[in-house]
Amino acid sequence: MSKQTYKVCFCFRRRFRLAATEAPPQIKTLFDNYSDNGIMNVDHFQRFLVEVQKQEKATVEDAQLIMNSATHIFHRKGFNLETFFKYLFGDSNPALDLDSKVHHDMNAPLSHYFIFTGHNSYLTGNQLSSDCSDVPIIEALKKGVRVIELDIWPNSTKDDVHVLHGRTLTTPVQLIKCLKSIKDHAFIASEYPVVITLEDHLTTDLQAKVAKMVTETFGEMLFAPDAESLSEFPSPESLKRRIIISTKPPKEYLKAKEGKISGNGSQKENNSSEAWGGEIPTYKSRSGADFKDDLEEEEEEEDELQDDTCAPEYRNLIAIHAGKGKGGLDDWLRVDPDKVRRLSLSEQELEKAAKTHGPQIVKFTQRNILRVYPKGIRFDSSNYNPLIGWMHGAQMVAFNMQGYGRSLWVMQGMFKANGGCGYVKKPEILMKNDSIFDPRVTLPFKTTLKVTVFMGEGWYYDFSHTHFDAYSPPDFYTRVGIAGVPADTIMKRTKAIEDNWIPAWNEEFEFPLTVPELAILRIEVHEYDMSEKDDFGGQACLPISELRKGIRAVPLYSQKGDKYSSVKLLMHFDFV
Repeated sequence: MSKQTYKVCFCFRRRFRLAATEAPPQIKTLFDNYSDNGIMNVDHFQRFLVEVQKQEKATVEDAQLIMNSATHIFHRKGFNLETFFKYLFGDSNPALDLDSKVHHDMNAPLSHYFIFTGHNSYLTGNQLSSDCSDVPIIEALKKGVRVIELDIWPNSTKDDVHVLHGRTLTTPVQLIKCLKSIKDHAFIASEYPVVITLEDHLTTDLQAKVAKMVTETFGEMLFAPDAESLSEFPSPESLKRRIIISTKPPKEYLKAKEGKISGNGSQKENNSSEAWGGEIPTYKSRSGADFKDDLEEEEEEEDELQDDTCAPEYRNLIAIHAGKGKGGLDDWLRVDPDKVRRLSLSEQELEKAAKTHGPQIVKFTQRNILRVYPKGIRFDSSNYNPLIGWMHGAQMVAFNMQGYGRSLWVMQGMFKANGGCGYVKKPEILMKNDSIFDPRVTLPFKTTLKVTVFMGEGWYYDFSHTHFDAYSPPDFYTRVGIAGVPADTIMKRTKAIEDNWIPAWNEEFEFPLTVPELAILRIEVHEYDMSEKDDFGGQACLPISELRKGIRAVPLYSQKGDKYSSVKLLMHFDFV
């Protein structure tokens, strides 16, 4: 099909020529430089891989294998311009290594890793009225999530345990169903340990019942420490295919909670699920007045109480002890040389604490685990900027996985690293003891990422032809930028290319980076609309620590994080 017709009114139609996907001028020039008489042979191609793609170890044999897989049998003597361009834009030339396996050191304590963490993992939708189910738990585990949160409550007859978001209209699901689903799906995406964080609202007899359920369901998979508390966390490597339980030392919640005010939910959060969405917020501290009406999680607000009446078999299951303890921030962040623990803070508590205790939080997370969770008024299951947690060393930045939006895209981008195993080793900058990292201090630039956005294709095949504009082909532009520490966070954009399904921007951007180890490359495509909100055309987030230099094909994903069949960008990456 060489032309496309759009109906403008009853008797008038507009026709647009459909351009074929054609190599941009820079690619043609490159091909000329690495070919003779219109043919790039295997020696030319090997030199291209080393010099342009920065694959210094690429041999002639490697080049031949790529050629064999990328071209028809009749072209194996070499690439012509068409087959070379097809290779560059193909699935075998990604921005992240497709064959990447786990390559971080996995023998350090758990506290040395960022861990892919879910929040209220059982909810199918919003925080107030959606169904509770094991289905979102299964979906999260399949995507590599390693921390599953379950809120456990007595059922109406007080003889069984349900999972639900307490004091809301969410419909419950049986705990045993969730546990069995975790057992069946825990290690499909990754062999590294799954942590179950329990928000416990049970009486002593029901705690004993939970202990029996957990023990019988997981059996040998369950990691139960010999000592009552750990002096150091074990490593992910030593805990492969194990299930770990984390909660506060048991106690009865219900009596202590009777007088709690749950909040009226009158505050609203910007919904980031639309095409343009709410931008990732900048890292700014706010006054205490911003926090006072927050509806916090039940588990996290209560000081740790004595657990003299708890079920001992339940207490013995807890491998990662949680709790704030009494006192204020200084007590919460106290580092005990003899035992390790987990501290939970809301996103707002962390922002407030970071204002006065930034380096102390970083030091705390070198040995202990910090979990950050969404503020209570995020009834729509939206999320927050994960970098606020990561730059302070927080291992468990808990996210609503059933939602979507920019923050979740960044989260998904981070955990594409290290083979997608759900554990990413924290950078050395967060683990130094001699000079504790202060997220508020702007450091010197360490490197500059250069990004060229050449062109894009695939929307014609993955979207209806009137999806973006009923009267003409789309006007695409690309936004590209960094999610990172405050000094590195920025977004830029290309011009819009009018009326073209195969836009060619050929624009270059530079991003100086102070902490590249914590930076995520953000890419979004939108369709410019003069009269309404710009339409969403795809996104990708890539960990800069694993970005491959050279000219690469970048597949784009939907708002929900599903990969499009055909939509991709051709881009060039380099560090200078």
